[in-house]
Amino acid sequence: MSEPLPPSPIELHGQAKSALRDALIWISIAAAFFLVWQLASALLLILAGFVFAAGLQGGERLLGRVWKVRRMIRLVVVVLVFIVALVGFVYFAGTQLTQEFAQLRSTLAQQGERLSRLAEEYGVSSKVAEGDPFDAIKAQLGGSLGRIASFIGGAAGALGSLVLIITFGIFVAVDPRLYERGVEWLTPQDKRASLRDTVEAMGAMLRRWVAGRVVLMVFEGMLIFIGLSLVGAPLALLLGLVAGLFAFIPNLGAIASGALIIAIGFSAGTTTGLWSIGVYLVVQVADNFINPLIEKRAVDLAPAVVLAAQLLFGVLFGILGVTLADPIVALVKVALQRRNAEMQGK
Repeated sequence: MSEPLPPSPIELHGQAKSALRDALIWISIAAAFFLVWQLASALLLILAGFVFAAGLQGGERLLGRVWKVRRMIRLVVVVLVFIVALVGFVYFAGTQLTQEFAQLRSTLAQQGERLSRLAEEYGVSSKVAEGDPFDAIKAQLGGSLGRIASFIGGAAGALGSLVLIITFGIFVAVDPRLYERGVEWLTPQDKRASLRDTVEAMGAMLRRWVAGRVVLMVFEGMLIFIGLSLVGAPLALLLGLVAGLFAFIPNLGAIASGALIIAIGFSAGTTTGLWSIGVYLVVQVADNFINPLIEKRAVDLAPAVVLAAQLLFGVLFGILGVTLADPIVALVKVALQRRNAEMQGK
């Protein structure tokens, strides 16, 4: 009878085996973080789709309070209203900006003629050496075309992302339970009830957050429109709509809309520009009082935590990161609260 073989030299025992298991766990965690980092843009677009779906569901539930019909009919109405509003805004903004650009071009041409006549009166020739302007234009044309092409490419990418978010959100809003069941199927059976409660709590939080942002958008857009109309600024309605849309983006949206309001205000004169600055500052002061109340009621997050998350996600992921920083932090908070409640229940 042959003797038993000795232990394999590559077999791990005791502390070595435990250390290898711990190392594999940490390596798996690091790999998961690296994968999330590489897929951050796609994951943010997916999260934006969920946020849009939550907004559609919130609108459908709100409509259901006054219109007792099938859920799918209400959802179709909400989607159609959103699409009509989006197309109407794009058409209205394009028309208004085209008219304003034509007026601005005419004003600049008149001012150029006045400067030319004034220069000739003082004996300064308003004509430059022949060929110089065209040479300068040709020298800059290549770079300008490159920047235009880059801008068009960026705009096309943004439009494609918007279409993806809307499409994804509609699919989720039509049958959210389908996707919830898929996630539950990948979860151990003893954890499915807890997961279902957590997902429902997250969905309710997202609906409250979207509702709060919509209220803030309407509030800021109405104030901007009324204020600019009172001071006689051009494009008051368009600027109100733009400011309302930009209000969905925390902090950066207010800066972008403010720059646009001030620029267009000064195009109508120094006095109108100064009044436009005043309107913008008044609206921002009012917004600083209203926004914390809405955010606290919607997601109940500490302002410093929200601001830190916006800065962090803005540096890492750009505008989309700033926009989704609040719901990301709120989702993490809901998950931790549900986990804590589950642990205490045990």
